[in-house]
Amino acid sequence: MKILITGANGLLGQKLVQLLLDNNETIIATSHGESRLDYLQGDFIYEKMDIREADQVMGVMSKYSPDVVVNTAAMTNVDQCETEKEECIRLNVDSVRHLVKACKQTGAFLIHLSTDFIFDGTSGPYLETDEANPLSYYGESKLDAEKIVEASTIDWAILRTVLVYGITPGMSRSNIILWVKNSLEQGKELKIVDDQWRTPTLAEDLAMGCYLAAQQRAKGIFNISGKDMLTPYDMAMKTCDYFDLDRSLITKVDGSMFSQPAKRPPKTGFVLDKARNVLGFEPVSFDEGIKILDLQIKSLLVE
Repeated sequence: MKILITGANGLLGQKLVQLLLDNNETIIATSHGESRLDYLQGDFIYEKMDIREADQVMGVMSKYSPDVVVNTAAMTNVDQCETEKEECIRLNVDSVRHLVKACKQTGAFLIHLSTDFIFDGTSGPYLETDEANPLSYYGESKLDAEKIVEASTIDWAILRTVLVYGITPGMSRSNIILWVKNSLEQGKELKIVDDQWRTPTLAEDLAMGCYLAAQQRAKGIFNISGKDMLTPYDMAMKTCDYFDLDRSLITKVDGSMFSQPAKRPPKTGFVLDKARNVLGFEPVSFDEGIKILDLQIKSLLVE
């Protein structure tokens, strides 16, 4: 199977390239800038491709004619989407139109990544069939992209996910586990919200969800996330306990303490029954996810 990945330099993209290498698939990794994948062992193709540019997308897709395209590229900073709306639309909506058009020409199966932020968070955890009602511009852009995919005549899957966490060499963005660990090790006091619920997703699990959908060419919408419903405060305390750090440095607060450009849904999270039954997807627990990250941190330190 020949699989093209957009956003291959990102956290999910890197994990997906690694998983596909482990399974001897043919990989075309694409991203906007220079490759950050040089540390990976194995044969794959890297092509610069700016998904905002229709000609580039069509050119690369026509050159390689992949069987499957996994679109992991997006503007995911929720507050940045609120303040840079035009760029948000270019990255999250227009680019999907370009990919759909290219998939139609080449016959590729499109796997598009979406988000829990298409929901307003009043009745989570959500099924695939629940009605969307985004609170933020980010959520609106991702819902608009879903509609473009659904209205197309290509074969497609939409994988919705929640609060992805993980680690890669030279990673540019942190996550709640690393942030809490590093802050408490430095003796910093933290105020962490306890009135927003999510089902945080290990990046390796999300990569596996993408691969399962690709293998089966499974059409439709699937929830792909972790299985534990937790608040950021819960996640912080679990991190604290695992690494034996000082709990007293963490104060529980509510979201009203923080002034952010974008509204956050109070309770999202996903019901995973469809992904389990159709794809055979089974994520690790958050506790297991912390342990996996710990092993990866130690491995990176050794290298």
